[in-house]
Amino acid sequence: MTENYPVNNYTVNHDSQDLKGTITYADKAIEKIIGTALKSVDGLLSVSSGFFADLKNKVVNSDNVAEGVNVEVGTKQVATDLKIVVEYGKDIPAIVDSIKSVISEEVKELTHLEVVEVNVEVVDIQTKEEFEAASVTLQDRATAAGQATGEFVSTQASKAGEAISNTTEKVKEQVESSRVE
Repeated sequence: MTENYPVNNYTVNHDSQDLKGTITYADKAIEKIIGTALKSVDGLLSVSSGFFADLKNKVVNSDNVAEGVNVEVGTKQVATDLKIVVEYGKDIPAIVDSIKSVISEEVKELTHLEVVEVNVEVVDIQTKEEFEAASVTLQDRATAAGQATGEFVSTQASKAGEAISNTTEKVKEQVESSRVE
């Protein structure tokens, strides 16, 4: 049984029980594995994807876990570069060690590729509160404003309905009391 593991645009043989074939991993697939694995790292607030992508993420919500993860994939090995934002007050070298461990384990388990290099640049340090406040997008703000406007309109419509109902009752009472007997 011969097993070879590829990546990127490399095609490598993967023979098992007289069946021949290949496995090829696109960079995007490895980036997604790494991005998903990084969600479990305590003290890591985000992976930065550069000025323009970060600006885009200020405008609209993004669920792209691979954003900010850059990889180089060979036939048997993977190298990755990350720019990260860490939580203030946390042990940064311990966070980086955790990042390296999680990436290496997940990539090895899912692809059998060896992670040979993880380069990490800490681009910012923020408190959780600062990060959460900075993570609110224009889309979130527009949605919140729309909900608040909807609630206001609903409240005002309800008040107007009550006022009309009360006025109708008063007019009805006056009409009934003014009839001649």
